[in-house]
Amino acid sequence: MLKAEYEKLVLHFKRPSGTSRGVLTEKVSYLVRITDDRLPGVAGLGECSLIPGLSPDEVPGYEEHLQWVCQNIDQLQYRFHQELLLFPSIRFGVETALLDLRKGGTQHFFDTSFAAGEAGILINGLIWMGNLAYMMEQVEAKLANGFSCLKMKIGAIGIEQELAVLRSIRSRYAATQLQLRVDANGAFTESQAMPVLAQLADLQVHSIEQPLAAGQWEAMGRVCQQSPIPVALDEELIGLYDATQRMEMLGAIQPQYIILKPSLLGGFQASQEWIALADSLNIGWWVTSALEANVGLNAIAQWTSTFKPSMPQGLGTGALYTNNVPSGLCILGEQLWLKA
Repeated sequence: MLKAEYEKLVLHFKRPSGTSRGVLTEKVSYLVRITDDRLPGVAGLGECSLIPGLSPDEVPGYEEHLQWVCQNIDQLQYRFHQELLLFPSIRFGVETALLDLRKGGTQHFFDTSFAAGEAGILINGLIWMGNLAYMMEQVEAKLANGFSCLKMKIGAIGIEQELAVLRSIRSRYAATQLQLRVDANGAFTESQAMPVLAQLADLQVHSIEQPLAAGQWEAMGRVCQQSPIPVALDEELIGLYDATQRMEMLGAIQPQYIILKPSLLGGFQASQEWIALADSLNIGWWVTSALEANVGLNAIAQWTSTFKPSMPQGLGTGALYTNNVPSGLCILGEQLWLKA
């Protein structure tokens, strides 16, 4: 018989972190532990991660629903994907905890070179929103560490200042030396987006994530069709649980890439479903963490490593907190590693 319990974890940022949902100083995750009376001394650990204003299951009664899931885990273990459809963060936490349990409770979810500590995963260097000086400080630190791909948030402090940062970087590093990605988090209207995209193209920016707010399929489709640089969808994927609806969205917008965030999409099975749809439409993709603690980040990174990705992934958010869960995850140069 399976038993489950959860623990609330309030993560404190080392410094206030600017996001499209405002400045965060802390965020909440719930750690789920699942045991099996046939496996004494073994416990599977998973993380249910919530982002204020973004997680679709950030609703009143969330913790009570998580408690109900824990109380009924033995009955839910084979049908949690269906039962927890509207609670993607809990679905992700339960999925990874069950996987960990079945693998011996060691937090080694997949048999890959990364999981064995023998290889790293190439990641982008993330530049957080902030004033111009802070953003330039981050850029210099990432470049000093040898990153060949930087991802910068735009649409927060003023596009002219943000373009100035990008111009400064590009004046020193050609596109063959340094890849630049930007994430707008839905900051622009359709009319605002096109002039910005033209300037980004002049700077040989690799791609832009979510230039318009989610839900504007026709407008986003026009932007994707007319944009001089590739467009990647991020928030657009969140909250779409039906395969037909997902296909309709991708068909209507026809993006060049989609961004997979397992803790926001409902875990690995849900992300695999998105990958299958994207592959069928010749749409590229990469994986990004979403402010998880090291428990969730570790699981996501190991899952990502099963695809042996060659392009940089967005997995560098593990060092944000003062009270993170102890882990062997570390960033060496521009790669994420899992050390014993």
